[in-house]
Amino acid sequence: MTDQRGVIMQFHLNGFRTGDPSIAENVPGADDRPSAVDVLIVGCGPAGLTLAAQLSMFADITVRIAERKPGPLEVGQADGIACRSMEMFQAFGFAEKVMKEGYSVNEVTFWRPSRSGHGISRADRIRDVEDDLSEMPHIILSQARVHDFYLEVMRKGPRHLVPEYNRELISVARSDETDYPVIAKLRCLDQGDEEEVIRARYLVGCDGARSRVRAEMGHVLKGQTARQLWGVMDILPRTDFPDIRLKCAIQSEEAGSILIIPREGGYMVRLYIELDALAEGERAADRGVTPELLISKAQQIMQPFRIEAAETAWWSAYEIGQRLCDAFDDVSESERGKRGPRIFIAGDACHTHSPKAGQGMNVSMADGFNLGWKLAAVLRGQARPALLDTYSQERRATARELIDFDRDMARLFSAKPKDTAEAEMFQKYFQKHGRYTAGVETCYAPSLITAAPHHQDLARGYAVGQRFHSAPVVRLADAKPMQLAHAFTADGRWRIVLFAPEGDDGTGGGPVATVCSVLSDPDGLLIRHTPPERDIDSVIDVRAVFPQHHRDMKFTSLPALLRPEKGRLRLTDYEKVYCAQHRGQDIFDLRGIDRNRGALVLVRPDHHVAGVFPLNALADLEAFLGRLLTPV
Repeated sequence: MTDQRGVIMQFHLNGFRTGDPSIAENVPGADDRPSAVDVLIVGCGPAGLTLAAQLSMFADITVRIAERKPGPLEVGQADGIACRSMEMFQAFGFAEKVMKEGYSVNEVTFWRPSRSGHGISRADRIRDVEDDLSEMPHIILSQARVHDFYLEVMRKGPRHLVPEYNRELISVARSDETDYPVIAKLRCLDQGDEEEVIRARYLVGCDGARSRVRAEMGHVLKGQTARQLWGVMDILPRTDFPDIRLKCAIQSEEAGSILIIPREGGYMVRLYIELDALAEGERAADRGVTPELLISKAQQIMQPFRIEAAETAWWSAYEIGQRLCDAFDDVSESERGKRGPRIFIAGDACHTHSPKAGQGMNVSMADGFNLGWKLAAVLRGQARPALLDTYSQERRATARELIDFDRDMARLFSAKPKDTAEAEMFQKYFQKHGRYTAGVETCYAPSLITAAPHHQDLARGYAVGQRFHSAPVVRLADAKPMQLAHAFTADGRWRIVLFAPEGDDGTGGGPVATVCSVLSDPDGLLIRHTPPERDIDSVIDVRAVFPQHHRDMKFTSLPALLRPEKGRLRLTDYEKVYCAQHRGQDIFDLRGIDRNRGALVLVRPDHHVAGVFPLNALADLEAFLGRLLTPV
């Protein structure tokens, strides 16, 4: 069987082109830097680059992205990439590159004080990710390399989007009297501190914990620090510690704790090292932490094993704290629904926490993915502006969960256990919340874009509000084994996935054919929301999965909607229809699809499940999407 994690690409739709098919045809003025843009992004961290990469997919959206630093990140701070982030990278087309370079976390070991009273000993060894949690692994790779891959996606887009470095934001103002209501003033640090004014329809501050955008909106981060000092360092170690190439949580009896994260390349490791608590009013910078001090502390914690740094690639010291902003946009709750948001914040600009849970970069990127498709849909006239109110609503709730989780994780890891039972608490907490740390437990509450789970029993494995959990299928037209979700790229489209009931082969009069007929009727959902000059699947992409073996299906008997003619040349799209694998990995069994009734699963552009509907409940589906999407 072929690798099911391969990149899924379609090209040549509008004619044959030589060269790299991942490079989009550029639009006129692609390299211009207009003074009025659709979106201005401030900050080139993971949130900003995810947002920019998403928006770079659309030729009809103008974007500028400004960064105060003089160039791209070279030495990364974050390094843990959750399974859910890898799924997102697949949608952007670079998951394979990350897997090729990164360290794959397979097992985790826990070390605690030895019962003999001499140093530490291994207490347990477990799998890092449970079976069928995701088709993607947990990866360790420098944040700088993740940035590189996003920058490549941006450059290959139709507008060749590249960051503008040495640009410091001075001020942000909003005036609703124009089409470009946000006015940003920037200082050009590489041009004698000249100033530039950029007007934008929307501005997003991805400018970190000291966010200027957040300050200009009048928001503040609220929370507290734990006065616990930690050091972090990337080293090339010389050691006799047996688990140096495994993720390890080490808790000594008196000397403190260490988290070991093996890095990419086979030699380097990252150490998170617990230091002494800070006094009242003391800051991390007051301690005079050095690499030598950190290694000395690591040696104390890891006794009786030895460790030394043959070379230190990077190090820092930080104070644990959890802080959260009250809102992620510029609209107060009293104004919500009366005026729409125009200024947003994402990533560390609205939530900060300790790095040991491995969630910072991952949650920041999820912020950018959540906001990106929403901005694109409104700017392109596909969705009502009320869609943008859901960003702060959804992501603040997610950040609150992260803050609570991080506080418990940090407290348990730094605890000084009195006995074996207390010592095991951290491990139990780690195992209990494995799905959360993998990033797959995020569940958006019912809202404008997430339906109530009235029909969840039709597809129990596709929980409404959670991400669409991929599973193996076989593509009908070419018998290709693949992961279903890998057909969903980061292109801003909604997906309707039809799971056919037993006995339905897609021919006329059957449930799937009936649904397709209603959806594509001249008065149907698709025609109502798709511009006449665009392909039928350009706003809502309809696909189908059948329980039969692929050799028992006939492609030419399927509804026209599942084999549409597209593009300038009116070519048939052969990649809309899939069958269950029948090799012990039947998607109907894996995801709890009702075989007798089938199911319709509606998937948002960020690949979260928006709703599960009966195949004969198209009126409910149309009512749900009708509140959000704009008619042509």
